[in-house]
Amino acid sequence: MASIIINVSKYFILILMLLYTLTCFTIYQKGNEKKREWKLNRQIVYVFLIHFLSYMTLALSYEDRMTEIVVFYGVQILVATIYMYLYHFIYPYSSRLITNNMCFLLLIGYTMLARLDFSMAKKQFIIATAAMVLVAVIPYIMERFRNLRNYGIIYGVVGIIALSSVFVIGVEQYGSVNWISLFGITLQPSEFVKVLFAFFVASMLSKSRSFKQVVVTTGFAGVHMMILVLEKDLGAALIFFVIFICMIYVGTGKIQYVAVFLAGGTAMAGLAFLLFKERLFNHVLVRVNVWKNPWADISGDGYQITQSLFAIGSGGYFGTGLTKGSPKLIPVCESDFIFSAISEEFGVLFALALILVCFSSFICFVNIALKVRSRFYKTLAFGFAVCYSFQAFLSIGGVTKFIPSTGVTIPLVSYGGSSVLSSLIMFSIMQGISTIENKEAKKIEEERRNLEEEAQRLREA
Repeated sequence: MASIIINVSKYFILILMLLYTLTCFTIYQKGNEKKREWKLNRQIVYVFLIHFLSYMTLALSYEDRMTEIVVFYGVQILVATIYMYLYHFIYPYSSRLITNNMCFLLLIGYTMLARLDFSMAKKQFIIATAAMVLVAVIPYIMERFRNLRNYGIIYGVVGIIALSSVFVIGVEQYGSVNWISLFGITLQPSEFVKVLFAFFVASMLSKSRSFKQVVVTTGFAGVHMMILVLEKDLGAALIFFVIFICMIYVGTGKIQYVAVFLAGGTAMAGLAFLLFKERLFNHVLVRVNVWKNPWADISGDGYQITQSLFAIGSGGYFGTGLTKGSPKLIPVCESDFIFSAISEEFGVLFALALILVCFSSFICFVNIALKVRSRFYKTLAFGFAVCYSFQAFLSIGGVTKFIPSTGVTIPLVSYGGSSVLSSLIMFSIMQGISTIENKEAKKIEEERRNLEEEAQRLREA
């Protein structure tokens, strides 16, 4: 009986996932506010039903740990419910779609991690819950302190110091020296510096769009990327470069800068490769060779990507069912390759819908950037939109062999305390920008209405 329930539930999970994904995009249809709120409420129902069916499957599959799984499920639902209610009670002008997507991605991550390694799932939940409480004050801080645009150089200097800390207290993982260990806690500075980096570029370009300002901004940005290259963290260096290029275009409106920086970045990368091939790029060459032909060394360097492809293929459209696959055959499947594990057990259709949910978050970020009046917040919001979407692209592209693996995570889904904390900070800053803009728009609308009413009274008099 349990086997029948597990097999049937995977189809219901897929249907609910498709409905949630569809709502992410139909929310932008023109209509009254009440209908939009109804769709957002319906999204929450879909999320909770997917979560319930997933944990029911886990409980039936691991009967020896059923009580522990049920308690873990209940705590997650409690936290998600309280957070969704309180957040929009405190910040009524924030974006509910951002909150729904954020909670949905976190819950999917908890579910897959609970299937792979229950201790990791609990650790991720504790870190994320603590982070959600801490970052909840960010919109309030942004409303109170409207001069955040004035500290551009400070953002840049602090970012450079934080990145450089790995040369003093850094530890090496997966071929890159991009982690630090403090009091038994391991952190990845680049995850947090990318937030400061976006603030730095937005602040510099909001003050002036002059050629001199662009040169100074480029100099600081170049130092950030050079440090990341020296750390052998080329995935992060690429993310910083793409963020910089896109923010420069939005901040200045000049496509010429994009062309020059693309050409310059390509030339510098080529020169660095020629000069420091053996010292800095050995592991990159391995990843590129594996990407070109992983089958040549299927039991060695190509093992991870081939197992990833086998997992995605064996799941098919509908998946093997939660707990019915073999995702643990993929090395580091809980972080860098979690998309492969999700594809195998939830199915390719579910995985494609997950990509669309990530894309809907990107659209939501861009929509906020287009609406906001402040040049600083407009550039910052677009920078975070690019950062979030490009990181998801690198992670998913790497595990599907679309591009060489870069070792980055899917924000909010993959295991990793630094990644989930920095992602929650980005989402909270976007909520702060949304709150500020929606309040200003509401104020302007009320002033316009009052002027119209006053004009009407004068005409009647």
